[in-house]
Amino acid sequence: RSPRLGERRGRPAAARPNSGGGARRSRSGRDAPPVYCMGHRTLRVGAELFQQNRRRLTHIARRCHTEAEAGGALVMPLGVALLQGGTSSMRYDTDVENIFRQESFFAYLFGALEPGLMGAVDLRTGMSLLFLPKQDEAYAAWTGTQRSRSHYRQRYGVDEVYYLDEMVRVFKEIQVPTLHVLNGVNGDSGGRARPATFEGISNFVVDEGLLYDALCECRVVKSEAEIELIAYTNKVCCAAHVAVMREMRPGMYEYESEARFLFECYRRGGMRSTAYTPIVASGRRAAQLHYGHAGAPNAGLMRDGEMVLLDLGCEYCCYGADITCTYPVNGRFTADQRGLYEAVLGAQRAVLAAIRPGVSMEAMHRLSERQLLVGLKNAGLLVGEVDDMLSVGIAAIFMPHGMGHLLGIDTHDVGGYIKDQTPARPRRAGACYLRTARTLQTGMVLTVEPAVYLIEPLLSKALRKQSMARFIDLKVLERMLPIGGVRLEDDVVVTRDGCFNLTNLPRDVEDVEAVMAGAQWPREVIRTGEGSAAADKGAEQELGESVEGIRRVRSLTDIVIVEEKEKEARVVEQAQQTAALAQNDADATSPAPPPSPPVQYSHPPAEASHPPPIRLHARAGELERPGSEEVEVAPTDSPTAQLAKRVRELTAQEGAAENGPAPEDEADGPFV
Repeated sequence: RSPRLGERRGRPAAARPNSGGGARRSRSGRDAPPVYCMGHRTLRVGAELFQQNRRRLTHIARRCHTEAEAGGALVMPLGVALLQGGTSSMRYDTDVENIFRQESFFAYLFGALEPGLMGAVDLRTGMSLLFLPKQDEAYAAWTGTQRSRSHYRQRYGVDEVYYLDEMVRVFKEIQVPTLHVLNGVNGDSGGRARPATFEGISNFVVDEGLLYDALCECRVVKSEAEIELIAYTNKVCCAAHVAVMREMRPGMYEYESEARFLFECYRRGGMRSTAYTPIVASGRRAAQLHYGHAGAPNAGLMRDGEMVLLDLGCEYCCYGADITCTYPVNGRFTADQRGLYEAVLGAQRAVLAAIRPGVSMEAMHRLSERQLLVGLKNAGLLVGEVDDMLSVGIAAIFMPHGMGHLLGIDTHDVGGYIKDQTPARPRRAGACYLRTARTLQTGMVLTVEPAVYLIEPLLSKALRKQSMARFIDLKVLERMLPIGGVRLEDDVVVTRDGCFNLTNLPRDVEDVEAVMAGAQWPREVIRTGEGSAAADKGAEQELGESVEGIRRVRSLTDIVIVEEKEKEARVVEQAQQTAALAQNDADATSPAPPPSPPVQYSHPPAEASHPPPIRLHARAGELERPGSEEVEVAPTDSPTAQLAKRVRELTAQEGAAENGPAPEDEADGPFV
């Protein structure tokens, strides 16, 4: 039997593939069930991941409590952290039950799947307790017989399991001085975490000041097992994105691409739930940052000559991927489409080359803005000096959101802004939308998602200001408006000397066009069977040990990836780019050279165990959609022409007075 993940360091596996055999065993000798596993070829997540999260909470909570006492604050005695799990809900007033997803803080500490639970962690000793509702025997016919308490104790790796009606007795027996409960506001949604409560809680001293901030801080830096779990979600979601790319044809509807993505994630990776509302936005709809909502449910027709933006990600065991692609519906870039696309790609690669511990997210956002403006100038949309453009804040017109965000058990993971612990939200236009301004640390997982949007209201606002309008070429803008927007989003983990890209998708224009035409992706040679150990050792040496456990992501599958020889040349190019960035020699007039593609991981060929991918549609021309031309507006219809007309009218007045405050003062608005 090959060693389990983590055994080389004397620890049991926290997350490993369900390879059949070699399962972790309980003290009774029987196989211990994983916390989460969806069967053949899906990831097996063990209780050790959540045990480590609970140990981290104990450590950070003790540190925060000690620091508060040293600062002279009036604090309550350190006691027991109490969390209330999520509850099942019905669809309004019906008896149709919604698919349950565990509350994120509870999932982080316990990984429990069932609703209606409560959990506790003794911050003095580290002891963990799980409390279950007693199931009425009448429900056995509908939901099955309730498992024993020993089953839950073994499955979730907690010290003790009791029923909910025993909470008062148990807490009195262990002499709880304080119950620490959640009470805090999510910096992204504005929603408040629900404090735990139970019948008899009035018998105890309750503290609402410690737990929320401590748990948010816990979730900022990911453990080895968490990173490997996020790597798994990326691997599956990337394969699904490639399947969507290969199927893309003019005449398809946006929801068909969404459906193919969801099908592939569930079929390949056992991912039942999305990490967020899927976005498939073609043409001008790509200028809507959160298109795909109930009022616009990815229902547009994708036309020949349009670009389509796909922001799609699923989650496994509550940990998700957040990935965005943009490409032409017909598989071939026009000159204007390529210009905008490469502006975004150049910004993304510049940020990926610059990420390392010690740099701030705000600095990375500024770098992405500069590179975007350089790319837009190269594409002909902007004219003038890039420094002058930055001084008036025009970058926020084209990218009205942050360059990236923390990622983990929530798509926009918590911990971005914690009072008195992290840098405050920037007030500068554009940077004010950042979901965190933290200094990067090893083990953080974040997205890198620069973008360019041609949003009519924002462009109209900019064109009313001579300080901004002078940089925009109106003829090129009018020509490019139907593109809508371009966003590229990868998920990366910060390492000791840079970052490791967990997302493996075609990004170069040539690669995108080749894959859409049917080329293989990934471009590595996949080998199985004998000889794997030698190849695996070489790959490990190349990847190094920037973050412990990253080099063992390949343990998620029983394959070895042999990189193409051309990688060596691209590694040299990456080193040259990084050196140039450090010296700041570039004059910001030419796009950055492409970085080396990261070592990536993919499933072995699926043909051996699965039927060929289903083709939902024939190629263009082989399948007609009667009446489709009557329900869609042509890309050259009135909105674009009207905006172009307004552009010409607004900018015809030379020397017009500025309208409204300078962009540096415009830090209000929604945090997208």
